[in-house]
Amino acid sequence: MMVEAYLRTKDLADAVQVSVQLVRNYEAEGFLPVAERSPSGYRRYTRQHLEALKTTRLLMDGYGWQGTLRIMQAVHAGNLADALAHIDERHAELDRRRRQLAQTLSTLTVLTAQLPTVAQTRPTQRLRVGEAAHEVGVPISSLRFWEQQGLLYPVRERGSNYRLYDERQLRRLRIVALLRQENYDFAAIHATLDELEAGRPERALAAVEERRNELARMGWSCAEGVAALVGYVKA
Repeated sequence: MMVEAYLRTKDLADAVQVSVQLVRNYEAEGFLPVAERSPSGYRRYTRQHLEALKTTRLLMDGYGWQGTLRIMQAVHAGNLADALAHIDERHAELDRRRRQLAQTLSTLTVLTAQLPTVAQTRPTQRLRVGEAAHEVGVPISSLRFWEQQGLLYPVRERGSNYRLYDERQLRRLRIVALLRQENYDFAAIHATLDELEAGRPERALAAVEERRNELARMGWSCAEGVAALVGYVKA
């Protein structure tokens, strides 16, 4: 019977162009099966370890470090059901984000067509905070919090010091409410507001499109990783 030739740590590292230490780290974390040791203490890797390393590297592009670790640990524990469950969780997350972005893109398209531009604002119409909240359908507390985050800039009424929202601020408020509903973070909302108010709605739409393209690239990376995993498990 022919004994399979062992591979050195350096052989694995060179095969996927990573450092020797990273290969050791992968094994210690559980991305690779535990390697047996020679009498002198050197690791004895096999083709299985090399394929596990290649699979790990491909999976990481789509599932990240932690997601890939859970998948590979489950596979090496012989628990394919758990590995598939982790894969499904990632795919469900990508699908949720894809649906949100599709909705955001659709709504932003409507916004850019329907919301008044800065030049069309009517500064004479000013609503107090409660009226503005009712107009947009959000709690008053949200308006105050968004103001603290620098997303809204209501003027103050002389004498009473009440917050007043003119058409320009109402426009910002509608956009903020929409994007928060779509789980945009405050940095992204700031950027969108800047683009829309600067008269560049096409750039805001392009930014959303780029995020959708990035999700598509992520989905393809997941597909490549799963294909590699199937080959690894069947080997």
